[in-house]
Amino acid sequence: MTFTALEEFILEKMSQTKLPGVSIALVDRGEIAYSRGFGFRDVERGLPATPRTLYGIGSVTKSFTCIGLMQLQEQGKLRVDDPVDRYLPLTVRPMGEPVRIHHFMSHSSGIPALAYAEAVIRHSVGAADSYLPLASYEDMLNFVNGADEWTQGRPGERWFYLNEGYVLLGAIIEKVSGQRYADYIHEHVIAPLQMERTTFVREDLEHEADTATPYVITKDKQQVLSRYLNGKLSSDGGLMSSVEEMARYLMMFLNGGHGPRSAIVGGDSLKAMMSPHVPLPLETYPSMRPAPIGHYGYGLSVYPDFYGHTVVSHGGSVLVSTAHMAFIPDRRIGAMVLANGSGYPLQYIAHYALATMLGADPWEYPALRVERTLEELTGAYETYRHTYPATITRNGDFLLMTIRNKYTEQIVPLIPEDLDPVRPRFFTLAGGRRLPVEFAVRNGDVELIYERYKFRRTGRLTS
Repeated sequence: MTFTALEEFILEKMSQTKLPGVSIALVDRGEIAYSRGFGFRDVERGLPATPRTLYGIGSVTKSFTCIGLMQLQEQGKLRVDDPVDRYLPLTVRPMGEPVRIHHFMSHSSGIPALAYAEAVIRHSVGAADSYLPLASYEDMLNFVNGADEWTQGRPGERWFYLNEGYVLLGAIIEKVSGQRYADYIHEHVIAPLQMERTTFVREDLEHEADTATPYVITKDKQQVLSRYLNGKLSSDGGLMSSVEEMARYLMMFLNGGHGPRSAIVGGDSLKAMMSPHVPLPLETYPSMRPAPIGHYGYGLSVYPDFYGHTVVSHGGSVLVSTAHMAFIPDRRIGAMVLANGSGYPLQYIAHYALATMLGADPWEYPALRVERTLEELTGAYETYRHTYPATITRNGDFLLMTIRNKYTEQIVPLIPEDLDPVRPRFFTLAGGRRLPVEFAVRNGDVELIYERYKFRRTGRLTS
């Protein structure tokens, strides 16, 4: 199997978003089928990214935390249905009900994201002035226990991604095991998988030559040298690893919980981690229905019908590095992608790779279909005989229509409604009412109906 198209795709997206470096490893039936680094692990020194390059894996760490909890349940030291306040003085009770370990593991506690990690990351890299001095589990408990009036629903009812809950799960592992969280995960997960360079410890990086330099990619696509957050993030997102070593971790899932020499976690525990515990709040565009709803398990997301298969995945971002792990259990294939910056969803790269390994067309993956459709509509537009020029640009999953002259500028957000490739339909709001916006695509030519006007695209925009 060749991966030329995948390599071209990665390099194109890196060029568009200015990601400094990307590393990827693909696993097929117990072996690394492909691995490579792209771009630079250090731009200033011109050092290339490799499969051995260490990056922050962010929230992919959460599945390590869940494996630790499942191990402790197998040993009879806890049950994931236990209330958290059996182990920690958690006083917040959404709708008067106790939060259980299961609820924190599945992000279904009824507590919306309190954004501690966002505040810590932004302050640490100089992107914001907000500061949270949360240096211990006790600090985090005080922070969360103040959120009684911030709860939204009963535990188990609704998915709210909660980094704070995963920090407290690390505290439970320490309480039950008698070991520091990082020591427990290293001894019972990392070391048995022979992940010799994977670490939570900042000092370990000082002895590693092949470590990615972290960068903030600004809104103007500038690569600003930054730093990692080792010590400020832990059981929610503090691990550093490489795609080479994460491939061994990924293979453990595909091998029923077995490492190279021993079982890491039992099959029933692994099944529980990959079971759909709470639905994710995501739907697809009407032109792409029907599409089953994804669910969150324990430290993993589960999406059915990925080219006829179930894909299990999780991403991670600490702004200065990003990660995505995805695998298809019934085909025993998987992908791990890491980067030393943020700006392009690594999930798209991982899923492009998985589609390639399945022998499918990656551009049938809904997210890439959306991306391609939106990109194909961007450009410079004009009305009849150049009377009224406008531009269409992409901003994430939206389009922006800009009409400007020497004195004024009007920016109109266009919200996708049906991304049919021939007649994509959008809408915007005008005067408190919903205004349809229609495109028509014919042999590369694009026309646009907006309010009273008919526009025709006259050229593509250059970045």
